Amino acid sequence: MNEIKDIVSGIKAGNIKPIYFLMGEEPYYIDQISDFIEKNILDEAEKGFNQQVMYGRDVGIEDIVSAAKRYPMMAERQVIIVKEAQDLSRNIEKLVAYAENPQQTTVLVFNYKYKKLDKRKKLHKAIAKSGLIYESKKLYENQVSDWIRRVLSGKKYQIAPKAAQMLVEFLGTDLSKISNELDKLMLILPKETIIDDNHIEDNIGISKDFNNFELRKAIGDKNILKANRIINYFAENPKNNPLVMTISLLHSFFAQLLLFHGLKDKSKSAVARAIGVSPYFVDEYFLAARNYPMRKVAQVISFLREADIKSKGVGASQSQKDILKELLFKILH
Repeated sequence: MNEIKDIVSGIKAGNIKPIYFLMGEEPYYIDQISDFIEKNILDEAEKGFNQQVMYGRDVGIEDIVSAAKRYPMMAERQVIIVKEAQDLSRNIEKLVAYAENPQQTTVLVFNYKYKKLDKRKKLHKAIAKSGLIYESKKLYENQVSDWIRRVLSGKKYQIAPKAAQMLVEFLGTDLSKISNELDKLMLILPKETIIDDNHIEDNIGISKDFNNFELRKAIGDKNILKANRIINYFAENPKNNPLVMTISLLHSFFAQLLLFHGLKDKSKSAVARAIGVSPYFVDEYFLAARNYPMRKVAQVISFLREADIKSKGVGASQSQKDILKELLFKILH
């Protein structure tokens, strides 16, 4: 996030580059920077003649370069934004000649999502010299809760650890989806609110009692009654609780538990760092480790792999409900 702040601060200070090449696996930040440029470099009167949005599937490099070489009309600069620029990946190296000598009165922005330039090739070197390259990296699942907290803190909100975890487990690592849900919450709730699981349930529709977070906790506690109630709820609401997601999250939990068993330093801070969780959740791993010795954890991981194969229709004709019930029985007994 610091790199993005630096880019925005540079633009605000007038340090505007002739090329911004925004690339990488996480589209959220690419869109954030591109939208900022689109809204802020030109004023409204200048945009009509001097701001253009192109799409990679509709244009070639020659079209982009031709437009970029034009001079602005009654303005200091023109802005050209190429969205979905990854569709130009086969011919992107044709941009080298322009990148080596870009038009200084043009701000050319490429939104090159899910791909990145080869650092060994001329284009990367040319843009790095004349313009700016930003690589937007995908966050790991264990980093998203902290990202949610930082975003909310910057807007004078807080969030309880369980509520943040519910969002991650329901929405995954898609920052755009999470950001949209956070925007909805911030429209409804006053500043300084500490967002908790009740707010998530009431306003986003994620059950605070019947979710993968609570299932994981029930399994770790060996609370058979609670675990069965949750999987019965999942079976009745399969759209909101896909089996593949449940298996994936349980696999992550037991993989972390296996790592926990192998740690020499089992202080809370060391455990949190090693297995990649918030210190708030570390006690759950101490309890689960007592209930599941290392040998049992390894066995559970093999059960989860079998269930994953069955869930994809390989070698079994069981319903998702039956797969989940069988898996839970094997884990808890």
